[in-house]
Amino acid sequence: MRNRNEIYERYMQDSLPVRLGGLAADLARIVSFSGNPQSAHVVASLLEESRAFVEWSAPDLLPDRVDDAARLVDIQRGLTRWYRIWNDAQNDPAQRARLAEQARAWSDEILQMSGLLDQE
Repeated sequence: MRNRNEIYERYMQDSLPVRLGGLAADLARIVSFSGNPQSAHVVASLLEESRAFVEWSAPDLLPDRVDDAARLVDIQRGLTRWYRIWNDAQNDPAQRARLAEQARAWSDEILQMSGLLDQE
């Protein structure tokens, strides 16, 4: 990931709910971009960034929200699996569709976890 330290500094300035909302937004962008083979590099970048966002956010859920922290780590493992196979999967429409479906579910779950929807 380019400018990892700068991204970290900026990301950590926000509250935990906003950071989780940002992670959910990244996952929603994966859904949008994964349908277009021309955007494979964008998807790879978003997968990498999303993994970092989990790494930086999960510890802040502890000790009060252990289950949510564990779930984020599970999602990070899923993101890592996709990141590792993306070079091959990007050329397969069925694989891109599976990634989109999974990323949509993760995005919805993390948005709920963030509590931002409760603030409306």
